[in-house]
Amino acid sequence: MNVLFRIVLPAALMIALSVGVVVFLASQRSAPPEREATVSAMLVDVILAQASSGFFSVQAQGTVQPRTETTIAAEVSGRLVRVDEKFTAGGFFRAGEILAEIDPSDYEAALLQAEAELASARSRLADESARSEQARRDWQRLHGSDREPGDLVLRLPQVAGAQASVQAAEAGVLRARRNLERTRISLPFDGLVRARQTDLGQFVSTGTPLAVVFAVDVAEVRLPLSDQDLAFLNLPAPGRDETAEPVPVTLQGRVAGRPGQWQARIVRTEGVVDEATRLVHAVAEITDPYGLLGSERSVPLAMGTFVQAEIRGQVSAGLIELPRAALRDGNTVYLANDDDELEVRTVEVVRTTPQRAYVRNALDPGDRVITTAIQAPIPGLALRVRPADASAAELRLLSAGQGESEPGDAP
Repeated sequence: MNVLFRIVLPAALMIALSVGVVVFLASQRSAPPEREATVSAMLVDVILAQASSGFFSVQAQGTVQPRTETTIAAEVSGRLVRVDEKFTAGGFFRAGEILAEIDPSDYEAALLQAEAELASARSRLADESARSEQARRDWQRLHGSDREPGDLVLRLPQVAGAQASVQAAEAGVLRARRNLERTRISLPFDGLVRARQTDLGQFVSTGTPLAVVFAVDVAEVRLPLSDQDLAFLNLPAPGRDETAEPVPVTLQGRVAGRPGQWQARIVRTEGVVDEATRLVHAVAEITDPYGLLGSERSVPLAMGTFVQAEIRGQVSAGLIELPRAALRDGNTVYLANDDDELEVRTVEVVRTTPQRAYVRNALDPGDRVITTAIQAPIPGLALRVRPADASAAELRLLSAGQGESEPGDAP
């Protein structure tokens, strides 16, 4: 018991004394200065909402095809005795130019024979007409003018037969002359030769394909359009010859590695919904695509070129036009209000394209629309709006960085 008092009691006194010292020192320490709580504001980029004053734009794509394309076939039989240098793949020819010629000798002889037969038939008709007139005079001398002679007396059947022979001979001459003309191959339009299937010295029969050619005055592009696209376009109704203003179309593509742009117009719609794709095709027309008929073409539009088409649609006035990326969750827009706080608004989206969005209600021209991604869009979030010049400089740097090619990239 004495041992317990000698060991435990001094230890307890030492602990109590230490605690008392610590409490005393803590009570003598001055309180730390208080700091005001700060809220960090998020740095964002904004654009000013603008009222749309132009037209809707509908995107489509298609392949350029000639409006007029035909396969030339021989209309008469014979051997090709002449082939023009333009009558080859890629050759350009004018309307009426002789591209090839079939041996005309047999057809020239046939024309001479037909003309001789016509001369003989006309001679016979003249003889029969003279005999008929002589028979009429003889009848009047013998019987006077009281009685009319019959048809046989006046040889009218013989005259009719001679007239028929003349008509048949004239038809024979016309046929022989036409066959002779058909030995010279020509076309009624300016065009290009796509492919030639015969050559000099070859014997061709009636109906033998000679070449495939197409006209260069007008080219067409079939543009597939969805039902939603059609709602924003003023296209001509199928089967109606309306005098409405043509719908402008801008075509873009590459020919021989060179970018080109061409102006066209919608001339008709096919009026049939494709059962597989549920699309309707509109036909855009471009005149003188190669620039061979007087149009200035820095880049000729070759047949078969794949092009992107931008069709001008209805007027979009009265709507707010935004970049497509400014829409959040389909129909939400983030705004920076006058107090530089986040505001979330729901808008009615009228139309969207890969680049633009057209909305109505909930926005006014001049509203600051946020383009920066916000992970937690809490209304009232404090914002720091980046100055417009700094945002533009950053966008330029970003665009320049994206335009640089990595080592090994193709130019």
